[in-house]
Amino acid sequence: MTSTPAPFLPYGRQTIDDDDIAAVTQVLRGDWLTGGPAVGAFEHALADHVKAPSAMVCSTGTSALHLAYAAIGVGEGDCVVVPAITFLATANAAHYLGAEVVFADVDPETGLMMPAHAEAAVLAAQAAGKKVKLLAPVHLSGQTGDPVGMADVASRYGAVVVEDACHALGTSYRDADGVTHLVGAGAHAALTCFSFHPVKTIAMGEGGAVTARMPDLDQTMRILRSHGMTRDPALFQRPDLALGPDGQVNPWYYEMVAEGNNYRATDIQCALGTSQLKKLDVFVARRRHLVDLYQDLLADVPGVRPLGRVAGSTPAWHLAVALIDFDGLGTDRATVMRALAAQGIGSQVHYMPVPWHPYWQGRAVAGPAIPGAESYYRRCLSLPLYPALQDGDVERVVSTLKGVLGA
Repeated sequence: MTSTPAPFLPYGRQTIDDDDIAAVTQVLRGDWLTGGPAVGAFEHALADHVKAPSAMVCSTGTSALHLAYAAIGVGEGDCVVVPAITFLATANAAHYLGAEVVFADVDPETGLMMPAHAEAAVLAAQAAGKKVKLLAPVHLSGQTGDPVGMADVASRYGAVVVEDACHALGTSYRDADGVTHLVGAGAHAALTCFSFHPVKTIAMGEGGAVTARMPDLDQTMRILRSHGMTRDPALFQRPDLALGPDGQVNPWYYEMVAEGNNYRATDIQCALGTSQLKKLDVFVARRRHLVDLYQDLLADVPGVRPLGRVAGSTPAWHLAVALIDFDGLGTDRATVMRALAAQGIGSQVHYMPVPWHPYWQGRAVAGPAIPGAESYYRRCLSLPLYPALQDGDVERVVSTLKGVLGA
């Protein structure tokens, strides 16, 4: 009898149920596919969930970063500190605005830019005659570094913190006084950016959001999100055009008051996002359980260690990362990934250092050396992680990995 092959386990995937399908179907049967009530409903639900004063939804996590940097006023003559280990968008968003980037090193066991790394990058930028406007810490894999310390560095050097929390919806951290803060609440950052790509903690297909501590930043991002347009009479600069003979605002009237983009999210996306958000706590609890299981099962595997943990951080865990001494085990990562795939196990690398990409060669401000980033990159491997993954699946992943490594 032929046995049924085990299902392929991707490194990440969405978890969709009938409630999600019903929410999207309701929008499709309604009057508003975009620009309708589902957008505001999602924004209010997200702000409430992370205890933020406001949340602005947009088309992607990349557009969230672009809008956030722009709202802070990042532009030509400014420099943005970005960790060397992150997705490309964290750095690219600064270049969209004409700013320069200086890359910071990271902790080799977590991949996180810590305050000392950020400060070293600030000092390197200053030595090159650059003005650092913004620090962009990345909550890699869903884990925070030291938000309190990062805010202190920013304050001392006259910079602003914008958190790249595209991995971290549902994460919290504890400060030195024992107070717990949700990522996105804005306790130690002016703005926090999220992503809702299918492999993130909730899915919208594509989607992003920015939570803001200050109303003026939220208002600015909303204008920039839609072509730099406003219909708010309080912001009009051409009353001669805005007002009709009766002194009332012309019903068709709007003004472009800034250079913006079409970064709007649709009602379809937002309906799915609101439905998914209702399950976020369940998703996060499951992710935490699975990562703890990986940690236990990998603890005694020669040449393999789980991702380092930061004291006080309670991650939502977007990724389950193992750090593997490929050289010491007499193999290489590509061979291991292909062997895992052949046995139905997906894996991925998050990430190659951004300054190593061809585009960034010669384009970044000369910063500190990045030995921590290189060490992290050489060893990191993301293993399957998503809420529908079963404990037995994790056991299969680890057993297969051990076999491939000869451990």
